[in-house]
Amino acid sequence: MVDRLKPIDPDRTPTPVDGGVRIGHVHLKVADLERSIDFYCGILGFELMQRYGDQAAFLSAGGYHHHIGLNTWDSKGGSPPARGTTGLFHVAIVYPTRAALGDALRRLTAANVPLDGASDHGVSEALYLRDPDQNGVELYWDRPREAWPVDADGSVAMGNQRLDLRDLLAAA
Repeated sequence: MVDRLKPIDPDRTPTPVDGGVRIGHVHLKVADLERSIDFYCGILGFELMQRYGDQAAFLSAGGYHHHIGLNTWDSKGGSPPARGTTGLFHVAIVYPTRAALGDALRRLTAANVPLDGASDHGVSEALYLRDPDQNGVELYWDRPREAWPVDADGSVAMGNQRLDLRDLLAAA
């Protein structure tokens, strides 16, 4: 199956949002704050920016106030949502280069964190996994826009091919 990004339908989105809008952070409910800090900081390499006792923590890449918030306010000791319920499918963390994504794979491998999948989407390369609370996590890097595959009509032709993990590790 190939997904295609189509031009904006003006009837569906008469006034598109400003192109500079971005998602600033994700805030996750977790069962065990220390376990989640160990995963996001100790394995993935995020920095602990601020902490509110044993209830919340704010993590960053590069000194930003926070990219990931973690809290146990309503979830301490809780269990993941059951299959078939609504909620977060995954959080996607974009890496600036292929080498940086390769480093993330190196970290995951060293920590024996299993992958749920790994795909080359044409526009990006992605690793899929679960955090300690079973939240889906996608780690990916985007190819430059001019390298994205396109169909004859100019629409982006995303795919779902096998990602060569050895080659990605070599890029680290």
